[in-house]
Amino acid sequence: MTARRLEAWAPWALLLLTLLVWQGLCSAFSVSEFVFPSPLRIAEQAVEFRGEIGRHAWRTFWVTLAGFGLAIVFGVLLGFLVGSSRLAYAAIYPLMTGFNALPKAAFVPILVVWFGIGVGPAILTAFLISFFPITVNIATGLATLEPELEDVLRVLGARRWDVLMKVGLPRTLPHFFGSLKVAITLAFVGTTVSEMTASNEGIGYLLVSAGSAMQMGLAFAGLVAVGAMAMGMYEAFSLLERRLTGWAHRGSQAA
Repeated sequence: MTARRLEAWAPWALLLLTLLVWQGLCSAFSVSEFVFPSPLRIAEQAVEFRGEIGRHAWRTFWVTLAGFGLAIVFGVLLGFLVGSSRLAYAAIYPLMTGFNALPKAAFVPILVVWFGIGVGPAILTAFLISFFPITVNIATGLATLEPELEDVLRVLGARRWDVLMKVGLPRTLPHFFGSLKVAITLAFVGTTVSEMTASNEGIGYLLVSAGSAMQMGLAFAGLVAVGAMAMGMYEAFSLLERRLTGWAHRGSQAA
């Protein structure tokens, strides 16, 4: 088996091993399903409630993508501003870092007061929690443009705008796709947290309902659904990254 095929199968092998150990421990120690359900019990309840899980998962999915879309637009624009201007970097970056340190779950009650229970708080929570990695990576890619390269381009007649658009932005693409893979997972976290307190639909609502009814297998099935959606989006962005930024990974691919 080649190294590339081994790398492709390694996550599945680790997942299978984890499930076997998990099932073995639950069976050996007779762990109650109300405390920690086994993988078999989770699979049983996932099949039993597949319609309900699918409906709530779809709600979480499109709400997350809506908030994530806003995060991409805002994050790219703000990152371009911060990365292209030293003054903006000095003024905005510290404030943005302080804002990112605030727990986004604390914003949910405020958003409920402003927008009511429903889609609004979930979309905005996903946005608030996911725009920061995009902004930071875009700003870092632009701010770390080599001074020597910029000097050469200036000598050749390029203006600051030309340097940023024709060299700076393409150079940030690997940073951008790296931030997307991180931000999409955070967006699902934000949506789920908001749905747990400010919604009557979605996986977050399902988790609360299943927990209150002591259906822990269903609650874990909901968590699996969120994880599967996040992994799917992560792999989609990884594929786009390989297609659009192959020039930046030629060395690692050869290795």
